[in-house]
Amino acid sequence: MRIAVIGGGPAGLLFAKLAKQAESAHEVDVFEQNPADATYGFGVVLADVALAILDGVDRELREGISEHAEFQDRITIVQKSVPIELKGNGFLGIGRVKLLQLMQQSAREAGVRLHFESPVRTLSELHGYDMIVGADGVNSTVRTSLNQHFQATKEPRLNKWVWYATPKRLTSVGLVFQDTEFGTFIAHSYRFSPELGTFVIECSEDSWRRAGLDRVGDEESRAICGDIFRDFLGGAALVSNRSLWFNPEFVTSRRWHTGNIVLIGDALKTVHPSIGSGTRMALQDAIGLATALRAHGGDVDATFAMFERDRRHGADSFQSAAMKSILWYETVDERMHLDPIAFAYDFMMRTGRISNERLRRLDPDFADLAEQQRLVSPA
Repeated sequence: MRIAVIGGGPAGLLFAKLAKQAESAHEVDVFEQNPADATYGFGVVLADVALAILDGVDRELREGISEHAEFQDRITIVQKSVPIELKGNGFLGIGRVKLLQLMQQSAREAGVRLHFESPVRTLSELHGYDMIVGADGVNSTVRTSLNQHFQATKEPRLNKWVWYATPKRLTSVGLVFQDTEFGTFIAHSYRFSPELGTFVIECSEDSWRRAGLDRVGDEESRAICGDIFRDFLGGAALVSNRSLWFNPEFVTSRRWHTGNIVLIGDALKTVHPSIGSGTRMALQDAIGLATALRAHGGDVDATFAMFERDRRHGADSFQSAAMKSILWYETVDERMHLDPIAFAYDFMMRTGRISNERLRRLDPDFADLAEQQRLVSPA
């Protein structure tokens, strides 16, 4: 079987490797439009429970990520200048370039052919392939060119985002809610290398304009944001990597495949940076599609049907959680009056996936604080 994968991100690379491992006779090609070491942003973060999904399929990759990742064992929410620690989950931050390097090497060693700086402009260029996998991200050419079949929607969300880094030593995954004269600014942060941490800033479009960020370039933008978060950063700089303000787009596809073409990862559906599960979803899609391929061999229709059947519910559940999180952040001004403990509790409950019982199992100390404020019932 000849398999073409369009897109050399985590979803495409992992699927390509697993497909080649499933049957060494498969010819698997990955076509990536960018150079091998090109990437936007800085790092990615994975919950340790998310990384565990690799245990049964690619233990070597799991170990490689763990070796190079920066482990953080809690979330710290700062609101009204009060830090509230939330324990119970572990997180691993890793540079996006390092992650891709590990996955590229792993795919090559399995026998996958990687083609960089090789954009696929029309699907007719891939005539002769038995299976075509669209793993080309939120702006997927595959999805766009066949959207009459996939019936996907791509909705820009309300808040503005920008992706920076900082040399400040970050000791936990952090969320800083900063009240300013312009409105609320939010920083999402985590350490991804010994030298740098990701520092993503989010705000409403109104706050963005009132701060003058719609009228300045990169240097001035970093200066304004650095001043907004000066207490947290403690004088540390913000670092740019072609960092432009943008509105995250929420992609949902009604149909997952057509003919011999299937979508995975962000090309198929997105979650949202606020729940940090994009890479997790990409890996799950890759594993799901490779599992179906192994089960059905050369039967493309049966492979795609099994993939969708096994993944649809989980994907829909994550997207539902993501939308609840999006709406929570877009309306955060309504909650900024809350006491820091009540605010942190509201944050934990925002997606509906955490019950009071689960909260107590994850972090009994915080649950006790919430109980004292009568936010949860006594144990």
